[in-house]
Amino acid sequence: MCGASWHHHHGYHRSEHCCPPGGWVRGFLQPQLLLSLLREPTHGYELMERLADEEESPFVDPGLLYRTLRRLEEDGVVSSSWDTQGPGPARRLYEVTPQGIDYLHAWVARIRATRERLDRFLAEYEAQFRSTEER
Repeated sequence: MCGASWHHHHGYHRSEHCCPPGGWVRGFLQPQLLLSLLREPTHGYELMERLADEEESPFVDPGLLYRTLRRLEEDGVVSSSWDTQGPGPARRLYEVTPQGIDYLHAWVARIRATRERLDRFLAEYEAQFRSTEER
């Protein structure tokens, strides 16, 4: 879970990563990137294309993507190296570190807990309106 004990142990602060006040979609970029990089280490541009394919919106802000990758790299969650294979200039190849896998596990626990809370809310909501309509 993205709780204080996990973050304290790994040197994270709750406000830095899990579910920032900026909103769910913006904060959700981190676990999406990690999961994509677990499937296959890749370059930033290819990550943008993957995310655009997976999301309803075809636009992924490159600035936000690269800032997020830099932050994750500074925190030891991803690592990068220069890829000089193939034509064209060298590009950074990003991959998930073992610490990044732990971080992704924490995100998944947080997502599951959020889903359970949302399910309870929806059940209560539906029960409330069902009982109102039956009157």
